[in-house]
Amino acid sequence: MEKTNILRLENSSQLIDKAIAQIGQIILGKNEQIKLALSCLLASGHCLIEDQPGVGKTTLAHAIAKVMGLDFHRIQFTSDLLPADVLGVSIFNRDQASFEFHPGPIFSPFILADEINRATPKTQSALLEAMEEHQVTVEGETRELPSPFFVIATQNPLHQIGTYPLPESQLDRFLMRIDLGYPDKQAERQLLEGEDRKLIINNMNSVFSREQLLNAQQLAASLHLSPAILDYIQAILEFSRHSSAFEMGLSPRGGLALLHAAKAYAHIEGEQYVLPEHVQAVLPAVVNHRIPVQLDSDATQLRTAAEHIMESVSIS
Repeated sequence: MEKTNILRLENSSQLIDKAIAQIGQIILGKNEQIKLALSCLLASGHCLIEDQPGVGKTTLAHAIAKVMGLDFHRIQFTSDLLPADVLGVSIFNRDQASFEFHPGPIFSPFILADEINRATPKTQSALLEAMEEHQVTVEGETRELPSPFFVIATQNPLHQIGTYPLPESQLDRFLMRIDLGYPDKQAERQLLEGEDRKLIINNMNSVFSREQLLNAQQLAASLHLSPAILDYIQAILEFSRHSSAFEMGLSPRGGLALLHAAKAYAHIEGEQYVLPEHVQAVLPAVVNHRIPVQLDSDATQLRTAAEHIMESVSIS
């Protein structure tokens, strides 16, 4: 690797370390989840956070937006939310005798789709083109979205009243799905004794500029992948497709998601190339929402797809 690129990587890694440290002051005791969420952003993907209400999903999104210096817009998904409320609508201007397009909140670099599974499937699908193509088509005209463009969506557990399950096509648009879980005893004590999280976020300084974030995304995408790592990823894909434990395997898009996520995680770890540990670190977040959970042979213990894959696929 050229000396210039090494220096750029080192500078970017220092900024990432600062960002993780700042976000860690808000989301206590969840360093791994913070790394995964930032990996998702650096891989130019989108992140789904599924957990109980009140564990910090929205707070994490606020903190990432503030640290990354991105304009932030929250969309509260409800059962009466319409696609036009997300994408925008054309309104007739009497003075000019023509329709003017009023862009919706989707035209922000950082979107928090809060409680996305409380909206109807029609409104959920309004995000599909935006998340995949970084553009939206409204009334026959295609409009580009800003770059970078990052969606963090939160959803409540499906057993709660008033939720609509996300279809497979929508789930697949999310590079990762993570959960935060309850804080440990020490972190919760700090939370109870500490300053209000909203005040801390308001007083936070941006670590990244837009140009620095785009540079970090480019650096993550350019990290070296050895043939051995590609063999390992392909072995994971092949196992998921041919194992009787799964009804369906990972798609080519799922394989690319795993590759991009591993690169981004390696960059966050300050590495110049991807290691098997990086693939394994992102595997649960990338795979588990794409392949249903499985039962052990004795049908007494639930296992995730990632656990089954890591137990079955060896690193050559």
